[in-house]
Amino acid sequence: MLSDPLDHLTTALTDLGGQRVWSLLVTVFGDLVPDAGAGIDGPVLSTLMGRMNVRAEATRVALHRLRNDGWITSTKSGRTSRHSLTEHGRRETIQASRRIYAAPDDMPGGWVVLLTEEANGDRRNLLETTGFTQMIPRVYIGPAGRAVPDNTLALSGDAVPDWLRRQLTPETLCADYSKLHRILTEIDSALPRGTDLSPVDCAVLRCLIVHNWRRLVLKHPELPAALYTEDWREQECRALVTALLYRFPRPDLADLAA
Repeated sequence: MLSDPLDHLTTALTDLGGQRVWSLLVTVFGDLVPDAGAGIDGPVLSTLMGRMNVRAEATRVALHRLRNDGWITSTKSGRTSRHSLTEHGRRETIQASRRIYAAPDDMPGGWVVLLTEEANGDRRNLLETTGFTQMIPRVYIGPAGRAVPDNTLALSGDAVPDWLRRQLTPETLCADYSKLHRILTEIDSALPRGTDLSPVDCAVLRCLIVHNWRRLVLKHPELPAALYTEDWREQECRALVTALLYRFPRPDLADLAA
C-alpha cells in the first residue's frame, strides 16, 4: 500500500472502474516510457502494478496479450526482463497523447457546421478522423479551424441552443467526468505544491490520474466546450490533470529502479 496521504487517494482512483489491466499497462508505458528505446525492467513494473493493487499473475497475462497484439516487446538480460513499446505501440501512443496531455488553452474554442453533398461512409470516416461528429446524414459539427474536405459547405457557429448541447453531451460520460473531477479536486487540495513524493509514489499517482483521464477523454469527439452542457466537466478535469502532472513530473527510470 502507498504511504499516507496517498493511500485513500489512489484507492479512490482505482475504484472509479474501467481498470482493465492491459489498458492500465498501456497507460504506464505511454506515460513513463514513451521514447524509442526506453523500457521498464520487470521488477520495477511489478512494483508499480502491485502498488496499483494489480496481482502479478494479472500483469503477466496482460503483458502476454499486449505482446500478441503488437504493442509491447520484451527482452531478457540474465533473469531480468525489460519491456518496451513496439513501433506500433509508440505510434498509437503518440497519436493519443495530443488529446491526453493538451493543456486547456490548446483545445479548440470555435465551432462549425458542415454540410456534405453525399451521405457515404468514406466521407463520414474522413470527417470523424479530423474531429467532426455527425448529427444527421450529411450534417456534421466540429471545431473551427480544422481542414474541410472539398465540395463541403462550412457554416460558422455562434450561439448554441440548449437542445443541441443536450444532444451532443453523453450522459454516462458526463457522470464519469463529475466523479473524476471530485477526486482530482481532492488530490489537488491534499497534495499542494511543494509536496515531496518518492519516485515510485509519483509514478503510481501519475499513471492512475492519466489512466482515468485517458479512458474518458478518448471515448468522445474532441468538440469545443461551448457545445456541451454546463455540467460537462471535461475542461475542469483537463485543467486539474495538467496542473497535477506538472506538479508531479515524470520520474526518471533510474530513480524508479533504485
